[in-house]
Amino acid sequence: MNKSDHLRSYWMPFTNNRAFKKNPKLFASAKGVYYQTPRGRMILDGTSGMWCCNAGHGRTRIVEAIQKAAAVLDYAPGFQLGHPAAFEAANRLLNIAPDGFGHVFFTNSGSESVDTALKIARAYQQMRGQKRRSVLVGRERDYHGAGFGGISVGGITSNQQYFGPLLPQTDHLRHTHDLSRNAFTKGLPDHGTEFADDLNRLVERHGAKAIAAVIVEPIAGSTGGLIPPAGYLRRLREICDEHDILLIFDEVITGFGRLGAPFAADFFGVMPDMITLAKGLTSGTVPMGAVLVNDKIHDAFMKGPEHGIEFMHGYTTSGHPLACAAMIATLQTYEKEDLFAQVNELSPYWEQALHSLQELPHIIDIRNLGLIGAIELEPRRNASGSRGQDAFNECFEHNLLIRVTGDTIALSPPFIITIEQIDKMIDRLRSVLKNLD
Repeated sequence: MNKSDHLRSYWMPFTNNRAFKKNPKLFASAKGVYYQTPRGRMILDGTSGMWCCNAGHGRTRIVEAIQKAAAVLDYAPGFQLGHPAAFEAANRLLNIAPDGFGHVFFTNSGSESVDTALKIARAYQQMRGQKRRSVLVGRERDYHGAGFGGISVGGITSNQQYFGPLLPQTDHLRHTHDLSRNAFTKGLPDHGTEFADDLNRLVERHGAKAIAAVIVEPIAGSTGGLIPPAGYLRRLREICDEHDILLIFDEVITGFGRLGAPFAADFFGVMPDMITLAKGLTSGTVPMGAVLVNDKIHDAFMKGPEHGIEFMHGYTTSGHPLACAAMIATLQTYEKEDLFAQVNELSPYWEQALHSLQELPHIIDIRNLGLIGAIELEPRRNASGSRGQDAFNECFEHNLLIRVTGDTIALSPPFIITIEQIDKMIDRLRSVLKNLD
């Protein structure tokens, strides 16, 4: 079998398959903050894999926990049955959850977490007699996974264009990206709190008693690290409270320390009604997701007949034993190594290092918060996204892994990165960007 035949069978996700298979980029192993290619090149991981390997790669505690779990209990059904690790995992997660969150629903990915939260939101409104409340509001440029619910409330049009009709009764807030006022802001932008008032427009359109929930990413990661304006999320919470609308934070990216706090809800001091999670939940080692649900929502489901199933939803591998073992070990790693505090220690240096690139050609914005960074490049005429793709390819040749979304470079290194490794990352970026046409 030649190389092209070997690669032919796998239809890769979110990938230009034809281009990849002509020039494949393959990883064979990973340790710490580096990937290794089959030919032995060490690639500095500037993205925590895909926003998920927060604790770094090949962490012994997590690896050994997964190995032990596989030998003891490979699978246990989760419908009407359980296993101890699922309950331990839920309790450990609630130990770091914001106050008021008393329950966890396990899924297998961020996409499943979002679809679960949307179903809970609509069902909750039914449970409390608000049968008209079925509209689900997302936001332009937010990403909420690849399920039909997620792409319906998501605001990335390229993810929707071939799959219509989408979930009915959905609508979108305007996005908060405002280069004219906020370009090259360090931390939270000063301008744009008023964008939250766009929710009032949707309340007027649909009626105050028609909207079930609003879902937003605290930081829109997949469209280029869009940092919310100061006060924006708090204002959104206020409007939701005024109209009795549920607020959902999609923290698949921001959860588990990316901003130096357990969750963005803690960082911003704004409490939603549900939080969707995945990625850093297991540091990317085993697929797993979760929805944190407040007591008010959960308890509304517990008032029906005692012999009935309260919520007709779930997955064959919800709370899978290997995933639970990985999650418990990951949370232990975060705690024992104080990795969230390490993010806070690194963040000022990270900010300074990123913004040192400001004067390079074609850069029109740099954004940062916690260990998140975004470098927005000016699009080429009639070739939007091509400059970003060239940056991705050149960085890989310079032994650096970045992510690009359109013409924006997104960075999210593992929390165990050192100052010296940040310098190395920035130096490699500088070498690429100064020569990018």
